[in-house]
Amino acid sequence: MNKLKRYILSNLSSVFLSMFLPLFVIASMVFSIKLATYTAVIKLSLLDMAKLYMFVLPDILFYTLPISFFVAAVLSIFKLSNDNEIIVLFALGIKPSFLLKTLLTPAFLLSVILFLDYFMLYPHTNNLSRNFIDQKKSEAKFNLSASEFGNNFGSWLLYIGKEDKKKKRYEDVFLFNKENNEEILISAKQADVVNSGGVLQLELSNGEGYSYSKEKLSQLNFDDMTIFDTLKASQREYQMPLAFWLSEDSRSKKDRLLTTNTLISLFPLLSLFLVVSIGVVHARHQKSKIYLFIFSGIILYYGVTMSLYRSIGFHSIYAIALVWFVATYFIYRKTIAKRF
Repeated sequence: MNKLKRYILSNLSSVFLSMFLPLFVIASMVFSIKLATYTAVIKLSLLDMAKLYMFVLPDILFYTLPISFFVAAVLSIFKLSNDNEIIVLFALGIKPSFLLKTLLTPAFLLSVILFLDYFMLYPHTNNLSRNFIDQKKSEAKFNLSASEFGNNFGSWLLYIGKEDKKKKRYEDVFLFNKENNEEILISAKQADVVNSGGVLQLELSNGEGYSYSKEKLSQLNFDDMTIFDTLKASQREYQMPLAFWLSEDSRSKKDRLLTTNTLISLFPLLSLFLVVSIGVVHARHQKSKIYLFIFSGIILYYGVTMSLYRSIGFHSIYAIALVWFVATYFIYRKTIAKRF
């Protein structure tokens, strides 16, 4: 029996790889095109694109793995049927339930991996991706030009006399800010722009500051001064997965993801009866519409999962899981267990 299990699983693994790799490449291309749209807003190098791709890699795996497993499981059993090996197994007294038990372990492991993928990895990669994009947007908005008016640094108006591109340093810098009834003017010999954790800082050296209001006029001389661009400091704090899912930020989106992703994670387990029902055929007497059944099963499950959530919310998890399990078991009993 162990040799037979290994034989079935080896067929499954070879078909799985042949299905997974094309789907993975197609999904990667789709996500890469989506990432490329960011270049219309921010400047991204190849390294930046690679980082963004790594952030979406868990999403790509989450959506390709369950479909690849379902298709591969059906086709591997269909191959055994087409080669008359399934008929030989049943003739030797091996029940169709043996196929279910053989596929149960990889299906269970895949469901666990999918659950950990979206529940544990998604909060982390989502936070990293959003912070990375916000940082790049902040840098893109901060394009300084020497000898030109109209530069801004947060709420400050900024004028730059000269720019040393080799040292990435600015000289003869003037800043102006007006808040309420007070006007502030700062001049500095040198200025450096520093990106610290996504927050831009303007570090001034050797300068003077003037503050004017109706009541007083004050002057300040300084050797070093740092001005923070607080308007662009939008870095999100990292949250542990449980805290992320329980927080009220984007609550409706999180509820939708929790429901649909849980059902997608359960898809390999809940569809084992359907896998055997579609895959086991009589090669001589049956004209199998296997690909039609495969795509119909995937479209039906995913379609119901996405649409039913809008009507009954979290209740769709146990409702769809129970109905799908019972319906596929009924199909299995009528088409496979009753005959073999």
